[in-house]
Amino acid sequence: MEKDIEAISILGTKLNIIQIPGVIDIMERWIKEVETGNYIVIANANDVMMGRKYQAVNQSINESSLSVADGISLVWAARVQGRHLERRVYGPDLMLEFLKTSCHKEYSHFFYGSDPDTLKTMVDKIKTKFPQIKISGFYSPPFRKLTDSEDEAVAKMINQSCPDVLWVGLGCPRQQLWMHEHRDKLKVPVMAGVGAAFDFIAGTKLQAPQWMRNNGFEWLFRLVTEPKRLWKRYLVGNFIFLWLYLKELVKIKFLKFSQQFKP
Repeated sequence: MEKDIEAISILGTKLNIIQIPGVIDIMERWIKEVETGNYIVIANANDVMMGRKYQAVNQSINESSLSVADGISLVWAARVQGRHLERRVYGPDLMLEFLKTSCHKEYSHFFYGSDPDTLKTMVDKIKTKFPQIKISGFYSPPFRKLTDSEDEAVAKMINQSCPDVLWVGLGCPRQQLWMHEHRDKLKVPVMAGVGAAFDFIAGTKLQAPQWMRNNGFEWLFRLVTEPKRLWKRYLVGNFIFLWLYLKELVKIKFLKFSQQFKP
C-alpha cells in the first residue's frame, strides 16, 4: 500500500489522488526495488457499489497498493472534495503507455484473462505495435473457479516466467478479488487489473471515440453498444451511486457546520 500517495474515501472505498504519469513512476519503482505483492485497482462507480454490497470486494480495493479513478464519476467526486484530478486513469491508456515505456527498459509482461482468441489477438497486436516488447507469457483461465491444483499450477507458471508486470483482464469484481487473493502467491512486482482493455486493444469490443472518453461520455457509448449487459450498471447503479454520494456530502457538510458551534 502506497502510504505517501494521498487517498480519500468515497462511500467507504479508497481512492488515491494520482494520474497516469505518477502511476507509471510507482510501477517502475516497484520493479526496480523488486517489491512483490503490489496490485493496482482501476476503479469506477460500479466498483464502489460492488464494494458496498460485498465486503470481500471492498477489502480487495481498500487493501490494494493503489486504487485509481478510472470512472469519470470518481474524478468528479474527488473534485467535489477539493482534490485536483485533471483526468481519469483510463485502463487501456495506462497499459499502452507502460508498454511503450517498456520497449526501452526491457520490462517483461504477462497477460492473464479474457478468452483465448481475444488474448491471442491482443498479444499479436501488441507485438506489432511494439516490436521490442518482452512478453513472458499469457494465459486465458476458464470462466469458473479453478481447483486448488489448477490454481497452484497457474501461479507456478506465472512465477517461472518471471514477469515484471502481470496485466489482469478478468472484469469487475473478479480481477480485484483475484489479485487480492494472489498477492502473496505471485512473485511479481506489479499486478494491474485493466478490465476491458484486453478487448479494446484486441478490437473485439468497440471503444468509444476519444472525445467521448475525455469528456465523460464513454458510459453512454458502452450503454448503446452493450445495452443488455450494461443497462443496470449505468442507469440504475450510477444513479444510486450519485444519490448515496450526495447524501454522504450533506452529512459531512452538516457535521463540519455543527462543529463550529460547539463550545
